[in-house]
Amino acid sequence: MLLAIDCGNTNTVFSIWDGEKFLSTWRIATDHKRTADEYFVWLHTLMTLHRMDVRITEAIISSTVPRVVFNLRVLCNRYFDCRPLVVGKPETRLPVAPRVDQGTTVGPDRLVNTVAAHDRHGGDLIVVDFGTATTFDVVDTDGAYVGGVIAPGVNLSLEALHMAAAALPHVDVTKPARAIGTNTVACMQSGVYWGYIGLVEGIVSQIRRERNRPTKVIATGGLATLFAQDTSLFQSIEDDLTMHGLVLINEFNKEPA
Repeated sequence: MLLAIDCGNTNTVFSIWDGEKFLSTWRIATDHKRTADEYFVWLHTLMTLHRMDVRITEAIISSTVPRVVFNLRVLCNRYFDCRPLVVGKPETRLPVAPRVDQGTTVGPDRLVNTVAAHDRHGGDLIVVDFGTATTFDVVDTDGAYVGGVIAPGVNLSLEALHMAAAALPHVDVTKPARAIGTNTVACMQSGVYWGYIGLVEGIVSQIRRERNRPTKVIATGGLATLFAQDTSLFQSIEDDLTMHGLVLINEFNKEPA
């Protein structure tokens, strides 16, 4: 069975794929100090609680936090006796290489989302990922990643506002009852919610103008469903996009080069 690991700036997601479906998916806070032994105790405990008797034979890792990769590699080597694929490393092949400026390093999560979105929806796509950063990935007709946009994430923006302005409290991301807030919290929530609706629509509009062709928009990430309430941009919202991409890349690397 395959252990797929997606390590983001905020959370790390572990999923077990049996060849046809994901048996379970678990999430833990990303911490570069967490050891391979700690990962295994946590995973083993969860598998025991779910009465899962599985044997991990292969693994694949996508990580936007380079410092955690070493311990995740050790986890796979020591406890599952397998050498994991790591997206972004030269030995891990992609179905279509990205077409970006020479010397540019593309985030592994963006490459994985590109592969998954193209598999499900074909080419000429924009993948909007509401993560720690809000990213826009442009996928060409043949499935190549050809560039995109990186904007501050929603929670990151709220945290920065709270940290920089002493009088402003920390607030949750939610849809406000009205655009015009009548108290500080409502004003902040309105600014973030409607501000990000405008940001997403504006960036997508500009990308479409530059591409000058019909383009589908696919959304992923925890806040995608929230923002989809007030925009008709998204043709699809997919929570499992990254994990699907990891499965595809793992299968592709089994094929002869």
